[in-house]
Amino acid sequence: MAKSAPYISIPGVANFRDIGGTPIASHPGKEVRRNIVFRSARPDISTSRGKKKLQMLAITHTYDLRSTQELSSSKSYDRSKLIWAGTTTRVSVPVFRPEEYAPDAVVARFAKHGASCEGFAEAFSEILFSASHVQNKARPFATILEHLSSDTNPPTPMLIHCSLGKDRTGVISALILSLCGVSDEDVAKDYSFSEKELAPLLPSHAEKLSGNRAFKGSRNDAEILVRTRKENMLCFLMKLRKRYGSIEKCIIGHNLLQADGIARLRRNMIVDASKNHSIVDKWDEEDFA
Repeated sequence: MAKSAPYISIPGVANFRDIGGTPIASHPGKEVRRNIVFRSARPDISTSRGKKKLQMLAITHTYDLRSTQELSSSKSYDRSKLIWAGTTTRVSVPVFRPEEYAPDAVVARFAKHGASCEGFAEAFSEILFSASHVQNKARPFATILEHLSSDTNPPTPMLIHCSLGKDRTGVISALILSLCGVSDEDVAKDYSFSEKELAPLLPSHAEKLSGNRAFKGSRNDAEILVRTRKENMLCFLMKLRKRYGSIEKCIIGHNLLQADGIARLRRNMIVDASKNHSIVDKWDEEDFA
């Protein structure tokens, strides 16, 4: 069954969507270019139908934000399923360095920041800091933004993902949308989409979290921690603007892009809404049977 926009049904991959098609608040009639930036949970493809669909999206680079420890500890990790043959390059760009990675990151986050939207804003700020730190040789966020600000217009399609595709993926997606001029409300709306898509998985994640002996919160705290509430992202964006003055200054301050790179990214990623069509609209689902 087809999913409502912006979701794309990819068998074997949860939380898959295109961040394109989002309106540009300051430029009526303009949108973020479709068919370039896709985001998802881990792309462990298990069906030929899913692989066919991914190949049709012509994704050239798959940016994996997970840590090496995270991959090695995953019982279901299968490197052979992370690449759909011959059409994309997997780029390992872990947000957290080995010394920063916690075996149970959500438990550690709750202990440090709590479950309030302010706590999420702090946690998201740590994601940004770690992804931008000079000692992080993977340069995850800089690498992704540089791809989008290349001299190639339009840039080649990419997929950004972590484990569930909601927090680490959510932060870099929010930065891309904000640089394009998308309103904070619409950026937060994009972040919140993950909650609906991941709804079948969230109760089990909350149950596992609340059953962790190291977790000192309530069951309600656990349920809040696995959600993607709009107010969490709104609080984070407000925190960045208060600290740096603007998202652009934040990006420059973290040395992710300079002013000319931001200008190229906007040139590449902002298009007329009337010409901004999804490749999925042309799909005949029978072709993937």
